[in-house]
Parts: sequence; structure tokens; C-alpha cells
Amino acid sequence: MKEIERKYLVSDDGFISQAYSSSRIAQGYLCARRVTARVRIYGDKGFITFKGKSKDRGLSRFEFEREIPLRCAERLLTRCRGIVEKVRHLVNYGGYTWEVDQFTGRNEGLVVAEVELKSTTENPPLPEWVWKEVTSDFHYRNSYLAQKPYTEWFK
Repeated sequence: MKEIERKYLVSDDGFISQAYSSSRIAQGYLCARRVTARVRIYGDKGFITFKGKSKDRGLSRFEFEREIPLRCAERLLTRCRGIVEKVRHLVNYGGYTWEVDQFTGRNEGLVVAEVELKSTTENPPLPEWVWKEVTSDFHYRNSYLAQKPYTEWFK
């Protein structure tokens, strides 16, 4: 399946009152080279995901994801070098579901919103709390944040 999404930095916490769901996520990377292999605990479920390399500056790429037993996900996370922790807030805005990730732990202070699209030419209406598009900036990819946490960028 092809994943198409845009990613934005968030300017304020206005999204919190608009969220219809919030869940904790912990994820780590088993491999982050040509193909990214990610293990994730989302709420009380485990997932394994494989993502291909983007050919259009981060806008779209191959993605394969399957649910796995929670115990397996917990064990796999212990094999990952860096763990990304966050709270994901789901917000409906302009006919789209926005996933707003409020990072915790070593990435505390970073808030990123993503919106999945049907085509690479689609331009969704932006909520007032969206600030700057960072779709093509690899620094905001979770696989990068697992190795180079946001709290260490300014040291």
C-alpha cells in the first residue's frame, strides 16, 4: 500500500480541545536504511511496519503494517536502539483526520501534525494551529528522532 501524507509543525495546543481521541505510542526501529522496520505499541496493541524509501521528498512511500501480539511488540522494542514516545491526538478538520503527535521523553517539546491524503497533489485545508510544513525535512521523521532526539538538537 502507498502512504501519502503531509507533515507540519504545530504552533500551539489548540488541537487538544478538538481531539476526539488520544492514545500513547511507543515505537522503535529495528532497521532504518533503504527499508525502515518499525515496531510500535499503540494503546494496548502491537504493530510491525515496513516503509520504503520516498522518491518525492517524503510525500509518499510504500508502507506495509500488520498487528502483532502485544508481548511480541514489547520484546521487539527491547531490541531497538532508540525509542520514540508520544501521545497521538486525532482531530477531524476540513474533512480530514489529522494525527497530532505530542512527543514526550527525549523528544519533549516537539509537536507534529500529519494528514494522510489520497493523492500527492491534494492540499487539505490547514487548521489554525498548523504552523510550518516539514514533509521533506528528514529531521522530523520518527526514525531520525529515535537516534537524534529533539531535546539534543539545541545543545
